Amino acid sequence: MSIADVAVIGGTGFYSFLDDYDEHVVDTPYGAPSAPVAVGELAGRRVAFLPRHGPHHEHPPHAIPYRANLWALRALGVRQVLAPCAVGGLGDGVAPGDVVVPDQLVDRTVRRASSYVERGAVHLPFADPYCPHVSAAVAAADATVKAGGAMVVIEGPRFSTRAESRHYAEQGWALINMTGAPEAALAREMRMCYAAIALVTDMDAGADTGEGVSQAEVFALFRANLDRLGGLLTRTVKGLPDPDGCGCSTWADGIELTYEIP
Repeated sequence: MSIADVAVIGGTGFYSFLDDYDEHVVDTPYGAPSAPVAVGELAGRRVAFLPRHGPHHEHPPHAIPYRANLWALRALGVRQVLAPCAVGGLGDGVAPGDVVVPDQLVDRTVRRASSYVERGAVHLPFADPYCPHVSAAVAAADATVKAGGAMVVIEGPRFSTRAESRHYAEQGWALINMTGAPEAALAREMRMCYAAIALVTDMDAGADTGEGVSQAEVFALFRANLDRLGGLLTRTVKGLPDPDGCGCSTWADGIELTYEIP
């Protein structure tokens, strides 16, 4: 029986969401998730909420239990995931305060367990890493949301050097983040629809000479936008399409998976 069919994974500064909820402690083959999963009613749907970094930001980006988090959500019945995150901007197309739904991802992480596949031949199709239907629902929920652009995900927890940041911008990538990988790929391996909702908190180190990025700056801007994100998420949940038949799930039809989907 499905306990929740939609999930919100809260990013930096986003540690609670639902007003009335039950907590579910989920045991997974990959250890404990970042926190017990809160499940409540939102816009007529049963929605799960999980703070990516833990309720008190216990988990730095390179040490988040990504596999446990996505497995736990799937175990509760979740089929669609909304993933707010703090990002830096890499070019003139975005500015602090913008909300962007990226359509591409570049993975530059190096030491994370990035797949549930530990044996056998299971190769995830990932040319388009985000669910187009869920992403479209986010964009439709607010006319100010910017759609499209590539998000590069770095290992962290340090911010980029100026040279690194300029290199990423020269590739034409729009956003930079520390948590988008392997989260998106794991969601797809769990046959869930997934979309990132990127709040631009700063312009990255290479965007303007003489400027850099500070943790205080990132946290403060994200906190200032929590009510706005909450409204966007509520409207998005209300307008989410039926996930039946979506390629985010059907990619595995006819494939003998070598890992468990709960």
